[in-house]
Order: sequence, then C-alpha cells, then structure tokens
Amino acid sequence: MRSSRDNKELRKRLYAFALRIVDFVRSLPKNWVALEIGRQLLRSGTSVDANYEEACGAFSKADFTFKLNTSFKEAKESNYWLRLLRDSKIVTGSEIDSLIQESREIRNILGTGVRTAKKGRK
Repeated sequence: MRSSRDNKELRKRLYAFALRIVDFVRSLPKNWVALEIGRQLLRSGTSVDANYEEACGAFSKADFTFKLNTSFKEAKESNYWLRLLRDSKIVTGSEIDSLIQESREIRNILGTGVRTAKKGRK
C-alpha cells in the first residue's frame, strides 16, 4: 500500500501530466491528422488522472483495482499517441520526448500498483 505522502505526490504528478497534455494538444499543428490524434491524446492523457482520482475514492478493493487498471490502460494509450505523433514527424523536439518519458514512467508506476492490488485481492 502506498503511503499517504506517496499518494499525494502521485496525484500531483498525474495532474501535472494532464495539464501538460492539455497545453501540448493546444500547440499541435492545425491539420486534420494532428487534430484527430490530439483528440485521442487529450482523452487518454487526462483520463489517467481522472481514473486515478476515482480509484482513490473507491468503495471496495475490487473497485479500486478496476479503476487503477483503467488509469494504467489510459497511460499506455497516451504513450501510444505520443509516440505516433513523434514517429510520424507531426511533432519533434524535447517536449514530445519528455512527455513520452513521463507517460512511460507513469505507466510503470500504475502497472506496479495494479499488480500489487491484484495480489492483495487473491
């Protein structure tokens, strides 16, 4: 189980990631491909934190695990859209690389939490 301090730090980190995603999507080129991928990224990137918030307010261990797993999946999806933007050369530069790295780290943290939560349910 994460300590209260760790939980607060993760909540801040996920919220900061969501804000970065919002700003990043705003900066995307104004063409239909970038806008469509941007919509997908905006949904998944902000959903990571939204689902984590729901997990923190879960009424049962099963509900917590489900919401945490949803947050993990959204982090994985965000990483996919970010890599697609980079690899298709729609976006280049340090900001995309930094967001990809952050999404990878968040995905790993949440994945570890899901595995731990699932072990506790058995």
